[in-house]
Amino acid sequence: MTKVAVVYHGGYGHTEAQAKAVARGAEKVPGTEVVLLNSDDAQKDWDVLNTADAIIFGSPTYMGSASAQFKAFMDASSSIWYNRGWKDKVAAGFTTSASQSGDKLNTIVQLTIFAAQHGMIWVGNDLLPGNNSSTGSVNDLNRLGGFLGALAQANSDQGADVAPINSDLLTAEHLGERVATITRKVKA
Repeated sequence: MTKVAVVYHGGYGHTEAQAKAVARGAEKVPGTEVVLLNSDDAQKDWDVLNTADAIIFGSPTYMGSASAQFKAFMDASSSIWYNRGWKDKVAAGFTTSASQSGDKLNTIVQLTIFAAQHGMIWVGNDLLPGNNSSTGSVNDLNRLGGFLGALAQANSDQGADVAPINSDLLTAEHLGERVATITRKVKA
């Protein structure tokens, strides 16, 4: 059995919707157990993450970086870092913001560095960018062109029932499936 943990902070429901999509993707891989935790709950029970084979990190992009709440989770993991508790676990990340760019890349880089500091093995997005030609559309997977992780855009005046759009959620789902597949190979 491969255990994948998805830990996220969501302020308005958009990142939570993305986290659920990542979890759905990971669950597609036979023999995978998925645990979905918000960052506050994760800090109450570190064993869930410590026993996972992979951890997928998710945060909204606020003011050009991970949310303060997710950063608090990152900072609280310092004793695990010091003891190399997540060394060689598979890691990946996702983020959402209201703007098409919204400095999402900076948040993904922040999550990547966080995983590297823990000695984790980062898995990026293997999809080519969508929506970047005259025949492309917003319905393409990876329409925002993220290679380090899954990116989503959610209009600030819309709730999580309509945003992020389906293609962004399917991109997140793809990332979850990819992480579970690679984790299964690494574990073997």
